[in-house]
Amino acid sequence: MFLIRAYRTTLPRFGASVPVDTAKMAVSRRVSATFKDLPGGQILGPTFDYTHRLLDFALMAEGEAAGSPPPTPTPIPSPQGGGGAATPQIPHVMSFLNRDGLIETDAAGDATPPDLTREPMELPASRPLRLQSLTRGDEGFILSLAYSTQRGYGRTHAFVGELRIGTVAVEMDIPELGFAVEIGEVELTECETVNQFTGSKTEPPQFTRGYGLVFGQTERKAIAMSLVDRALRWRELGEDFVGAPAQDEEFVLMHADNVQATGFLEHIKLPHYVDFQSELELIRRLRAEAMAQKEAAE
Repeated sequence: MFLIRAYRTTLPRFGASVPVDTAKMAVSRRVSATFKDLPGGQILGPTFDYTHRLLDFALMAEGEAAGSPPPTPTPIPSPQGGGGAATPQIPHVMSFLNRDGLIETDAAGDATPPDLTREPMELPASRPLRLQSLTRGDEGFILSLAYSTQRGYGRTHAFVGELRIGTVAVEMDIPELGFAVEIGEVELTECETVNQFTGSKTEPPQFTRGYGLVFGQTERKAIAMSLVDRALRWRELGEDFVGAPAQDEEFVLMHADNVQATGFLEHIKLPHYVDFQSELELIRRLRAEAMAQKEAAE
């Protein structure tokens, strides 16, 4: 991985893809823990969440014949009119809370976010840079931090507003053509959490957001990422810093990269003869001085 990362930095970059629109995701799984009935419906999709609850194991032996086909999302009418139906789109759950003004507005700026693969990490980091770091971070590390916030070390009591998995089109602007063309598809897992917030000196009482977006079907990491993202937002929301590890930006971002952590950890098994000899000489000198002082005192 070190070699791949180093080699990537030497390659020319021909351009950047257009930001993916997860509202247009071809959803294979979509669940919400906050609303039972919502437009687009709950789509269980591929999951092992409920297999341990199966009581009649004869149903498993019968195969798919005993089950019913998964529900098909209802196409949303095209906003352009014409009587036809557009490509099925499933709106985000957060949009319904936004209608009542119960959740903070997601401020989306036009500025191009910094690129963690091209620029070194600098602290304090902006939220886009933090999200990039969490996305490429080690799942186990992010999970443990997220669990700590649920146990009280971070003040984030979260509900999964929506968890969705599916494929999205990746498009790229072609200057010669003047419009974007689709160059492929990628599978993503997206999680948006709804968090309690009693207000601060700068913000009124409202629900706040946590966000996670990762490649592939990686629900646990997406949820964990959204919890840690919310914990790191304490400063911009005017909350107090309680000293929780998940709130410490330097601690989280500088230790989440598993490739870097593995390299630094495993390098200590390589020869360190000179370093150890200098440490050995230092200890011997300190012990000799201590013994001399002890004998002088006696």
